Amino acid sequence: MDGESAVPGVQANRPDLKARAKKFGRKFVSQRYLQMMVLLGVAWMIIFNYIPLYGIIIAFKEFNIIHSIAEAPWVGLKHFKEFLTDENLLYVLKNTLGMSFFKLLIGFPLPILFALFLNELRNVRFKRFVQTISYLPHFLSWVILGGILTTWLADVGIINNMLMALNWIDEPISFLAEPSYFWTIVITSDIWKELGWSAIIYLAAISSVSPELYEAATIDGASRFQQMFRVTLPMIKGTVSILFILAISGILNSNFDQVFILRNQLNETASNVIDTYVYQTGITQGRFSYSTAVGLFKSIIAFILLLCANFVTKKLNDTSLF
Repeated sequence: MDGESAVPGVQANRPDLKARAKKFGRKFVSQRYLQMMVLLGVAWMIIFNYIPLYGIIIAFKEFNIIHSIAEAPWVGLKHFKEFLTDENLLYVLKNTLGMSFFKLLIGFPLPILFALFLNELRNVRFKRFVQTISYLPHFLSWVILGGILTTWLADVGIINNMLMALNWIDEPISFLAEPSYFWTIVITSDIWKELGWSAIIYLAAISSVSPELYEAATIDGASRFQQMFRVTLPMIKGTVSILFILAISGILNSNFDQVFILRNQLNETASNVIDTYVYQTGITQGRFSYSTAVGLFKSIIAFILLLCANFVTKKLNDTSLF
């Protein structure tokens, strides 16, 4: 009886499936121009993001440019073991994690505070001026900004001239020649470049907060400063959590463009990070399999950090990516 009753049920569902298929087809045709735009994006992603993933297998092979990837012999985890026992591993990880940690510690909360205070400005023209000035550096490449910083930090640059005019130093400082200054330069310049742009996301989240909440807080006697941290900040905690998860997953990324432009042989002990290490071993030395293994190792660690950060934020405030 159970088997007999199941057959009519399946047959009864077939018209629903056909109706859904027809509805989907009509909707697809009515949105054909939008769908074509989406398909172009999907095709681009497949061609440039997914098809190249095949090349990851050279991390487990001894690849050279003379032979194809398929002809390269398998070596298993040889390159991973070599990286984990490399004498440069400790200081490369120290530089990578050190700069990324301070960027996260200082650079992550600053756009939030900037957005909160910027939202409190009542002069619209001044607010737009400040916002425009703050996110303008984002549109300049690190090649341009690196040249500007190199000029400013030179022995006869504006920074040394100002410090000497204020009698804070007696002789010029070679900032980019001293490894002890490199982290500070990288962190400060990164915040300068991305502060305003990062704040745009938080300003968009703040704009969705109901004005009634502020009216209720005003009636209860809350000052504008209290409203910022008792009303605005809790209402955008979901956006903050998502961006924090993404920031944690990218902690091993040290902004290759920035570091590569500002580094030199004199500050190499403080500027050699995983990304530049991969560039040196993979491009300049031709160790493609080894550098691919290092990059894959970094991606695996980033994925684990993403899962951990997602789990923690989900437990703390019930907000997560998945």
